[in-house]
Amino acid sequence: MIGSGFGGAMAAWELVAAGLRVAMVERGGWVERGPQNWAGEGAFVRTPAYAPDSAFRVLQGRRWAEQNLCTCVGGPSVYYGGSSFRFRQGDFDPAPEIVGGSGAAWPLGYDALEPYYTQAERLLGVAGAAGSDPTEPPRSAPYPYPPSPLAAPSRRIEAAARSLGLHPFPIPLAINYAAETGCRRCTTCDAFACAIGAKNDIATRLVPELVSRGMQLFTDTLAVRLVAEGDRIAAVDCRGRASGEALVLRAESFVLAAGALATPHLLLASGLERMNPAGHAVGRYLMRHCNAMTYGLFARNPNPGNEHHKQLAIHDFYFGVDEKDAPPGKLGNMQQVMGPPAAMLEVGLPRPIARMATPLVEHMTGLLSIAEDQPRAENGVRIDPGAVDRFGLPRMSVTSLYSPRDLAARAALIRRAKKILRRAGAWGTATWKVSTFSHAVGTVRMGDDERTAPLDPDCRFRGVENLYVTDGSCFPTSAGVNPSLTIAANALRVGRRMAARASPAHAEAAG
Repeated sequence: MIGSGFGGAMAAWELVAAGLRVAMVERGGWVERGPQNWAGEGAFVRTPAYAPDSAFRVLQGRRWAEQNLCTCVGGPSVYYGGSSFRFRQGDFDPAPEIVGGSGAAWPLGYDALEPYYTQAERLLGVAGAAGSDPTEPPRSAPYPYPPSPLAAPSRRIEAAARSLGLHPFPIPLAINYAAETGCRRCTTCDAFACAIGAKNDIATRLVPELVSRGMQLFTDTLAVRLVAEGDRIAAVDCRGRASGEALVLRAESFVLAAGALATPHLLLASGLERMNPAGHAVGRYLMRHCNAMTYGLFARNPNPGNEHHKQLAIHDFYFGVDEKDAPPGKLGNMQQVMGPPAAMLEVGLPRPIARMATPLVEHMTGLLSIAEDQPRAENGVRIDPGAVDRFGLPRMSVTSLYSPRDLAARAALIRRAKKILRRAGAWGTATWKVSTFSHAVGTVRMGDDERTAPLDPDCRFRGVENLYVTDGSCFPTSAGVNPSLTIAANALRVGRRMAARASPAHAEAAG
């Protein structure tokens, strides 16, 4: 098992439950929890998890920039905001205006994932309100827990949205609100590790249980090559992150769940695309949503109680609007975000500007617009075999360019977010266009057509008998909501199918 995030841990859950021996390799280490997580230094991009030794180049627009991967036990879940949406039924049958010429097609529908969504919500302790989302797909069970009462800023946004004829509803959140051990409703949630473990991330909720049940976890260990023998993977070559010491792990089966950037990076570094009939698509069709945060600036602090208020979502525009200022077809999701932490301003802005902007943060609250982006062959991961890092991995570069339709969909959502914020009393708005890869999916997609999809419907890598991919890179399209719960549900599905094919007597390790 390579990767300890949603895709790795959920697949491991099924394999361990079946009595199989599992070894998990994670590039990063455990994130320490404590009061420091509430401070500015706890912001994701200021922690060791945002690892300089994982740096890669990104082409955005006409400029190259540099970013790092999230490398820690639990992966990006440790720093996510807990949003746990199911994809809508229609997301599994995307319209031509989304698919374009990509040939993207889901080999399964919502019904195939529904029981696994229910299981994932239970494992993650998701709090939500069934029946409140106007686009909600059918459910076989209610949410495990009810949502938290709305904070003052959320009540304000809710009233404004309803006055405009919209239908805001509680974001399903993987947060523990139990009074005795639960959430303190602080504002350092999204982009921060939870100081008290109340956010039900993978490192809090699953990995310790997996280890207690016998899973072997190798932390601070990089997978650098998948070694093929014939049509099977025989071993994975690893390196100690600090020591550089070599480690070779052998197994009957391998699961690659390193994320939508690191997974194709390892496949390409191992030359496995040459064994796949759709090898030309390995690393291609990267999506990450076309996101933007629009903040309203209020005359008075809209959050005097300093409460967590990432609580509401709006799906009235999800499947599109029949209005001239929006492109035809799906737009996407809108959800609350809290004012940007001062620590993040210090990273994203020149220091003098950040200092001037910091006092304004207390007067801001906002809405995140998540527009579904099109899968495009030109977007993706490439490697430079001539530039190798100290671990022996070729340097990775990423191209991520939005189509005119992506930008038009985001602009339409931004205009509607501004309207809601102004109705809520904001005297001005500012928009920040998101450039991170927190929602990255699609670089090793699954499908029925072996000519265009590197993975079969069970997420087995075509051309290799015992290699599976269970992170977001297997998605044919990105839908219009956060991908984490769908990654989790699909990984449970694949893990259960793998377990059904194996038996403890024949498995030296499942990973």
